[in-house]
Amino acid sequence: MLYKNRRSTYLSFILIFVFIKIGLNLLAISHFGFHRDEFLHLVLADHMAWGYKEVPPFIALLAKITITLFGNSVFAARIFPTIGGGMIIWLTGLITVELGGKLFAIALACLALIFSPGFAASDYLFQPVVFDQLWWVLAVWLLVKYSNTSSVKYLYFLGLTVGMGMLTKYSMAFFTFSLLFGILISKQRKMLLNKHIVGATLVAIIVWLPNIIWQFQHHLPVITHMSTLQKEQLDYLKPSDFVMQELMDNGIALFVWLTGLIFLSFSFRLHKFQFLAIAFVLIFAFLLFMHGKSYYLFGAFPMLFAAGGFGFERWLKASGYTLRGITIAVFTLPNLILFPIVLPVLPLKNTVAFFKYINDHTTILRSAVTWEDHKMHATTQDYADMLGWDEMAADVAIGWQSLSPEQQKHTQIYADNYGEAGALHHYHQQYHFPDVISLNSSFALWAPDSLNAQYIIYVDESNGAKIDTFKSVMESYRKIGELTNPLAREKGTAVFIMVHPSAALDERYMKELARKRKQ
Repeated sequence: MLYKNRRSTYLSFILIFVFIKIGLNLLAISHFGFHRDEFLHLVLADHMAWGYKEVPPFIALLAKITITLFGNSVFAARIFPTIGGGMIIWLTGLITVELGGKLFAIALACLALIFSPGFAASDYLFQPVVFDQLWWVLAVWLLVKYSNTSSVKYLYFLGLTVGMGMLTKYSMAFFTFSLLFGILISKQRKMLLNKHIVGATLVAIIVWLPNIIWQFQHHLPVITHMSTLQKEQLDYLKPSDFVMQELMDNGIALFVWLTGLIFLSFSFRLHKFQFLAIAFVLIFAFLLFMHGKSYYLFGAFPMLFAAGGFGFERWLKASGYTLRGITIAVFTLPNLILFPIVLPVLPLKNTVAFFKYINDHTTILRSAVTWEDHKMHATTQDYADMLGWDEMAADVAIGWQSLSPEQQKHTQIYADNYGEAGALHHYHQQYHFPDVISLNSSFALWAPDSLNAQYIIYVDESNGAKIDTFKSVMESYRKIGELTNPLAREKGTAVFIMVHPSAALDERYMKELARKRKQ
């Protein structure tokens, strides 16, 4: 059937699944507290710039808009990620239609994606991940639209999308090159001969240019960040683990996206979109070679779900509603069992009880509660990263209030890691203590040139192991408190007051600050 003769775009039908996705997120986003990564991204709202050590500036803009319009609650922070997750479902439905899918294909593709454990886990936190996925999916839809219509406006929108993707997460570059090479290798390579490709490329570069300039002005911190990430995390990931995680992250929906990959690769009806299958294989191979984390690939899956929906619709075209309904149920509903593990749909007490029950009766899901320390815990590491921050801030407040007004005038607060620093930044107005200083992560960009303090409230992430290294550069110290929440990843984090630090401590601080700013 010719593209122009398609009888419907099924927009209203697709909206049903958008609302399901948003509804599920709304049930969950107020449970637990802020994730440590959310604290980092939200603090960027108070330090607007064209770049940061870990991320480009888009997430900072969203943080500013979020706090201005909705406030600084957990619910408020997760509004835009929830909208982003809904838009991914919307675009997946639209891609399904562009591939030739109808009602059944749309329903299967969208529901498989909604109930995918990987997407449920990554599409509600305030971090660049969900928006990175969104730009990937939008880029695919625009390419498919251009392939179907030959309208050059989609190329320019594609350039804008790539530019915005680069302002969100640099992984957009890897996916863009995979798409380009996929087109070049496929029979659709003539798409690259259009002169408007140059114009679209210029649009992408112009949008990304401010961040490029910022990177060079700050000694290319993205290179240092990626090198550190590679050495401290990615090099420890085995290629076999990456493959297994990709096969498991979508649960039972694995069979939907694998079907999509097969149809994009070999189906005559989808031959003009074969470049999408090639692009997926290329980005998969690249991330496998680079020891990438499994979620880095998530943005490439929706196009496979769309093609998978189309594939099953072709296979079952002569079947009745009953078999089609059973097919949708088989490839979606079993993933509901995993939902409390990946999305906080239950209160904390019930979630912990759920984990205990599962682990007492099966060993299948024990990997979910095994953290980076390779030990099993009562909950997942992500959930543990959302707990204990208010307790830590309260301990800092106790330390601050223990000082006289005169002492407070000469007091600084220092935290070891960005999670602690972000949490103290979030709570400092509530407890009326000064804003925090840290040299971890992007906090080094706006840290003061010197400490210049007679008292330092120090948050030691290692339960006192680090405070001992400062004995020679201060008069004395006393312990204020310690995070005791057994479910928190920060359990054991201690708060101290350092009394009369010497000039040697300030010199050590300034030397480390200078080193951090050059990275």
